[in-house]
Formats: sequence, C-alpha cells, structure tokens
Amino acid sequence: MKLAIIKYNAGNIQSVLYALERIGMEAVVTDDHAELLSADKVIFPGVGEASSAMNYLKERELDTLIKSLTQPVLGICLGMQLMCTHSEENDSECLGIFDTEVKKFTGQLKIPQIGWNLVQEGKEPLFTGIQQDPYCYFVHSYYAALCEETAAVTEYGVRFSSALQKGNFYGVQFHPEKSAIIGEQLLKNFIHL
Repeated sequence: MKLAIIKYNAGNIQSVLYALERIGMEAVVTDDHAELLSADKVIFPGVGEASSAMNYLKERELDTLIKSLTQPVLGICLGMQLMCTHSEENDSECLGIFDTEVKKFTGQLKIPQIGWNLVQEGKEPLFTGIQQDPYCYFVHSYYAALCEETAAVTEYGVRFSSALQKGNFYGVQFHPEKSAIIGEQLLKNFIHL
C-alpha cells in the first residue's frame, strides 16, 4: 500500500511518520501531484498558521489537487482546519471541503488548548474499535464549528468538531500521533478504509 503525506510548510510531519512506523507503515512525504494522485491513502497533517499554509498550497496548485483526490484523505489539526471553508486565523479562505468555519477560542479559556480532552460521539469508520469517549491529545487555538459533517465532538468552553467526515475526506483536530493507543487505532482504521 502506498501512503503519502502532503508536504507543505507546516510542522509535525516527523511525528506522524514515527506514529506510522510504530504501526508498521511507511509513507512518502511529497508535494508532487503524480505521487499524491497515485497514493492509496493521503495524510494532510499540520501545525502552523492558516494563511501562510494556504499560500504555499496555492503556489503549488495543491489546493485544487487536494479537493480532487478520490482516495481516503485524513487531515490532522491544521490540515483538518484547512479543509474547512474559512478560518478566522488571518481571515483565511480555505479549501471548502467541509462546510464549516474555523473560529478562535474566546473567553476565559487558556489558549491554546494543550493536553488531553474527551472525544465524544465518535462515528465509524474512524472510531471503529475505539472505546466510547476516549481522551485524545490536543494543541490548538482555533476550532471547527459543529456542522452536518461533524464525526466527533469535544468541549473546551464551546462544543466543537474534533472530527469531521465527508465522503472520502476525514479530519481530526487532535493529534493521533500523540494520542497513544487510541491514536494508533484511529490511524490503523484510516489505513484499512
């Protein structure tokens, strides 16, 4: 099986590679269109800032490529946020795969949210074989609002989408690569789709 990780100017790719290694999978890190199109599964990770990430994707025409992919695609953290319609982070137009807005946490909350939090209402296939209401590891200042494509819900001052799914596109706000056995199972579920 050919697994590809989208290369763009966002961090955490190395930790995703290590997590895949732990479950016996290798992946190629690439921004080459042909490589991404021929992959069986594509992972779109990211830690960083929305507008500069979108600029990088547009410069390499990866924005249109990602939307055209027909194999399973998993967005992680910033990757998932970039798959939404718009982000409040520097007023960024995003890919528009998921029909929801990305908003900044407000109020008295400690921002960013860093650490373990409850993931509820997790839907199959991503959450198959995962205990109900697991704790997963989050690091983020922005969140995807609840919508029809919400596939799991987490609360941090506000209830938000901790997972999204639409057709062959999946997204998680938490970091499966840092979420121990739960994260490993979720990555296995994605790989076996």
